[in-house]
Amino acid sequence: MTPLRGFIFDLDGVLTDTAEFHYRAWQRLADEEGLPFDRQANEALRGVSRRESLMLITGQRAYSEEQIQSMMDRKNQYYLQAIETISPRDLLPGARELLQEIRAAGLKSAVGSASKNASQVIDGLGLRPWLDAVSDGNSVQHPKPAPDLFLHAAAQLGLPPAECVVVEDAAAGIEAAQAGEFRSVGLGPRERVGKADIVFPSLDGVHLNDLFHALGGN
Repeated sequence: MTPLRGFIFDLDGVLTDTAEFHYRAWQRLADEEGLPFDRQANEALRGVSRRESLMLITGQRAYSEEQIQSMMDRKNQYYLQAIETISPRDLLPGARELLQEIRAAGLKSAVGSASKNASQVIDGLGLRPWLDAVSDGNSVQHPKPAPDLFLHAAAQLGLPPAECVVVEDAAAGIEAAQAGEFRSVGLGPRERVGKADIVFPSLDGVHLNDLFHALGGN
């Protein structure tokens, strides 16, 4: 089995839960535009880029490119306002401990997030000391489920995909990991991430040895 030397984490829903901030921002925009939107519709936006999310919300309604850009900018402004108070307290259980174990073992970690605001969230969470690279929505042209984001992260780590594992909470992210020939860990319900190599409810209580045991490669 190829050794595991790198770990690529999605950000939202994996290391922190900014999904609620995203939901509120999209809900505010949808209300302003008179578009139907609720928490159930929001589930389809997990791991999806800002533009594609907006396309899902607007549905069959026609908008000019200028209007689309304006709506994406407004949603981003609402989201940025919401995350100004984010801090290390907002890390999900188990996230810091696993990152520390990875660093202590001499292995590498990266964030692979579709968010264009990933760097601001990472800084607010105080994660920089535990990360070797950040690949975000500004890094590549094709979002998940294309593998580009994770391939970019692996290249920054100086590792081939076969030596990296992707940790994701979205179906689109698991699909992207598989397309890039990464091993994958799914977090959440099996109906959403069941195609991953291994599934956990969350990172709470998950240790490096658990991942090596489940995925091989140590």
